[in-house]
Amino acid sequence: METQLDPMKDDLPLMANTSCMLVKHYILDLDVDFKNKIIEGNIVLFFETGSRYRKTNTDKECCQSQFDKTCEVRTSEPGHIPMMNVSACSSKTVYNDFAVSGKGEEDLSDESGNHSNNEQASGISSSEDCCDIENHGNKDFLLVLDCCDLSVLKVEEVDVAAVSGIEKFTRSANPTDASKELENLRNQIVHELVTLPADHWKEQLYYFTHCSQAPGCGELLFTTGTWSLEIRKSGIQTPTDFPHAIRIWYKTKPDGRSVTWTTDQSGRPCVYTMGSPINNRALFPCQEPPIALSTWQASVRTAAGFVVLMSGENSAEPVQLREGFLSWYYYVSMPMPASTFTIAVGCWQEVKQQSCTASIQTNTAFSFPSSQTDFRWHEEICGHVEYPCRFQNPAARLQAVIPYRVFSPWCLMERCEECLLHLIPQCLSAAYATLGTHPFSRLDVLIVPSNFSSLGMASPHIIFLSQSVLPGGSHLCGTRLCHEIAHAWFGLAIGARDWTEEWISEGFATFLEDIFWAKAQQQLSHDEVKGQQELKALLRWRRLRDEVQNSEEELQVLRPKKESTGESSESGASVVKYGLKAEKIFMQVHYLKGYFLLRSLARTIGEASYLSSLRKFVHKFHGQLVLSQDFLCMLLEDIPKQKKSELTVEGIFQNWLDTSGIPKPLLEEGETWKECQLVQQVSGEVTKWIQANQRVRKSSKKKTKHDEIIFQKLLPDQLVLLLESLLEEKTLCPRILQCLERTYQLREQDAEVRHRWCELVIKHKYVPGYEDVERFLREDQAMGVYLYGELMVNEDAKQQELARKCFASAQEHMDMSSAKVVAEMLF
Repeated sequence: METQLDPMKDDLPLMANTSCMLVKHYILDLDVDFKNKIIEGNIVLFFETGSRYRKTNTDKECCQSQFDKTCEVRTSEPGHIPMMNVSACSSKTVYNDFAVSGKGEEDLSDESGNHSNNEQASGISSSEDCCDIENHGNKDFLLVLDCCDLSVLKVEEVDVAAVSGIEKFTRSANPTDASKELENLRNQIVHELVTLPADHWKEQLYYFTHCSQAPGCGELLFTTGTWSLEIRKSGIQTPTDFPHAIRIWYKTKPDGRSVTWTTDQSGRPCVYTMGSPINNRALFPCQEPPIALSTWQASVRTAAGFVVLMSGENSAEPVQLREGFLSWYYYVSMPMPASTFTIAVGCWQEVKQQSCTASIQTNTAFSFPSSQTDFRWHEEICGHVEYPCRFQNPAARLQAVIPYRVFSPWCLMERCEECLLHLIPQCLSAAYATLGTHPFSRLDVLIVPSNFSSLGMASPHIIFLSQSVLPGGSHLCGTRLCHEIAHAWFGLAIGARDWTEEWISEGFATFLEDIFWAKAQQQLSHDEVKGQQELKALLRWRRLRDEVQNSEEELQVLRPKKESTGESSESGASVVKYGLKAEKIFMQVHYLKGYFLLRSLARTIGEASYLSSLRKFVHKFHGQLVLSQDFLCMLLEDIPKQKKSELTVEGIFQNWLDTSGIPKPLLEEGETWKECQLVQQVSGEVTKWIQANQRVRKSSKKKTKHDEIIFQKLLPDQLVLLLESLLEEKTLCPRILQCLERTYQLREQDAEVRHRWCELVIKHKYVPGYEDVERFLREDQAMGVYLYGELMVNEDAKQQELARKCFASAQEHMDMSSAKVVAEMLF
């Protein structure tokens, strides 16, 4: 029975029948048209026959690397999950090489559906049948790709046999003219090409490029549905005989949900992949189930003045094609899921150090604080599919700081130089000191437009940061940068095999963010580091407590499928439970519960032993997909017997991963943070403010002169705790709020502090602070959604008017999920 899915409801279908055919390489050749807000061109896909049809299926072929989508992972429905899991730190991208743009061609898949199959559009059952090994009824084989919001113009087979020099990839000496044998020859060429050994990667990319430029040798039949593109060749009944190189001509739609067309902070047009819940399927037809790990190349053309950034191994230099137009070329040789592809096209400016201060060298041997024996795992053979791996590269193993660049809109360049540029080498070297070899060879950091719905998003070779991390000193900027850098190991180089285990990406990144930041700050004493981390733990505990009280229980479970976690459906098609649930992208339960689990393990085992186990885990599992038990079993193997008796995998599942709410071990720890000196200092300041407020209220009708109160200087996280504590007070006088803002210069603090200040303003209807709220909703969209609800819940006419005014001005460019959530609050 076919499952009917409403594209605006909660569940996300993954339609690709990856058990039949797997994409191994994409080549995209695209034009970016800002006038019409479309990206158009073609994509060539190179396939291997899927696991159900392979004559031999080794364990190594199944051991595929995966990458978590930044910051947005989805919960899969039991029994319907692909074997491998796509990234959460997600990302998306547009890539292509050499092609015609398709301009002027008639759109063959209009809304009325010359090519649409409304019956199949909403369900996944048809893809279950499209690789029926028995071929009941001699039906044509149906290749199903994930596809949405695209106008597909033409699909054709590519004549790879016509490429000069391609004979080296054929085993047959003299192919005949018989069409059947020629088809087999083409598929044989693709097979030999996609299975070249890793040390031939340059040759492989060379021939991929030339094959992508080969002529077509026959159009293929296709049908577009709401969520899929179905392709068939008349008379071809099995994946083995289906063309293994196809070219798809298409163009995106202005309102497609994989990319955002907007303006940057300088008012210039730009387009970027913002981490959409539907991933990249509205950017290019692809296979989304994570088992479909692939490499790719991309050529993107755009008008001069625009810069194209992507998750690619090379730092692309533009090539002028004709007057006023440039072409940018990127490639990737490490197999990754389609969801990690990322692109950003805009008038970005590179931010460079203006001073003569020497920065950390990019090829510096780093002295590890721990035993060098922790890093001997590189002597072992990697467990992933073959690719040019940095963990086997002696030079890469010595890079404490990989090459990096920073890009931003013109108006933010100075702020980036002051606040961000100097932090990157510190954070990269801190990460290297903690985990060892950087999985990726370079890093671009881009400050994305203000409508970005998160503080950051990590993709291979590139990190997006919100402008909200820049004001208010280095603390928020540094911690967020450390979090995204951590995703290079956990979320990208190592990913969850099951989409529901988002904590494997976000929990590790949250835990490691503290470790990295402590090292990056340098020269902190042990007590200072411990104090900062205890204070942060308390803030996270408060956040987790609030979220558990205000969210659905089923969304609080870190391993919702329990013993079924990691099981795959037969064809590769699946449904991701809550994949389109707008509220889910704002939830942090996977970050927080995952963090507290790892923190608890580190405290039990000892931090030094724990970090040593993390390094071992990275070297053993990089480039692979894992389940929770893979990490937990390895960890428990390494700890002493007396401590092991306190921990079992089953116990950890029961207490931490398989239940909703706050884990029992964490509830028992709840009071210990009050002993932290930084927390005690805040408690003292809170008392001063409460007493001052009481005196002001008592003397409100008298002009009484009060003794001046001396308030201590507080760290950013201390200010957050102070304001959260004051939020628990029923009433604060306007004079106290005014004094509070002036004492700590709250308008100049980082976004986390300013958010709490705005909450105080709204709760106490402090009219002089309404400008601060309006500014926050305009400039800090990554964090402001919650404030809309606060403005409405007070049922104050002025506040509701402010909320609607801010939403009206921001709605056009606001992230779709954010806009949906806010609209439900307001109307």
